[in-house]
Amino acid sequence: MNTVDSTALKQPDLLVCAASCQQKARERWLRWMETERRMAARTMEAYDRDLQQFCLFLTDYHGRPAKVKDFADLRPISLRAYLAQRRNTGAGPRTLARGLAGIGSFIRHLERQGLASSAGITAMRAPRQPRTLPKPVRADQALRLTETSEQLHEEPWIAARDAALMTLLYGCGLRLGEALGLTPFDLGITNMAAPTVTTDTLRITGKGGKTRLVPLLPVVGEAIASYLRLCPHVIEADAPIFRGMRGGPVQPAVFQRAMARMRGALGLPSTATPHALRHSFATHLLGNGGDLRTIQELLGHASLSTTQKYTAVDTESLMASWAAAHPRA
Repeated sequence: MNTVDSTALKQPDLLVCAASCQQKARERWLRWMETERRMAARTMEAYDRDLQQFCLFLTDYHGRPAKVKDFADLRPISLRAYLAQRRNTGAGPRTLARGLAGIGSFIRHLERQGLASSAGITAMRAPRQPRTLPKPVRADQALRLTETSEQLHEEPWIAARDAALMTLLYGCGLRLGEALGLTPFDLGITNMAAPTVTTDTLRITGKGGKTRLVPLLPVVGEAIASYLRLCPHVIEADAPIFRGMRGGPVQPAVFQRAMARMRGALGLPSTATPHALRHSFATHLLGNGGDLRTIQELLGHASLSTTQKYTAVDTESLMASWAAAHPRA
């Protein structure tokens, strides 16, 4: 499980903007999010930054360090003033909405202890979000990205690695971090001298510690085995299979740079990122008759509304094809 060192997150700023009672409440809140909510480390860090920024606002507002009692009956007018200040410094709707979510999480944690009321934060409406849709790559483009012959690295084993990783992202709809965390044990590989993927199902632990089962296509297993047969590094059964040039686990930024080079070589748009292959997995499944609930489970979405965005993408693709092909369009 990912952990967050609560003392390492801008502690000097916190000492200025929060009283000791507030600091202790914050530490309890961070422990609760980590141990009971099992939140991702990055989400916790973002929520903690949002709380600290709000404490700075309250410090200016009251002319003293923020205390727990300042959250006891927080009014919407104070929250609106905070949002206005953040908006004036350039924060966008998504940032503001996440800020409210972080502050609300802290207040509701205090409320469970009888130290605050969440009525004020509940009465607030999150800023209207711009309507954005996932941007998948076309099926033919995705297939080209998965070909070893299309990879640009001169080292054959790294070209095979990148092709296997792209095949995995597109064939299974994984997040990049989920794919990079796979081990030989996860893939049913027992003999690294002659690696063969023996499982047809991956057990993936995604956001919030949620586990899901994802079918592993034979073509994906073969791409991974082909890479492992070329890889010059020793990989333990419980260690990540995707390796960097020097033998350590490959970092996300390395693969993102490889994807950027592929974009330029293949003439793909800037939206063709590793995560776009996950979008392509969902969109192409939906376009070929996939069930929305099933796709939700395969992607590991907590809410169906997140998966429903792909229906709009598929509709737009359908209308674009109609407009291009119909004689009277």
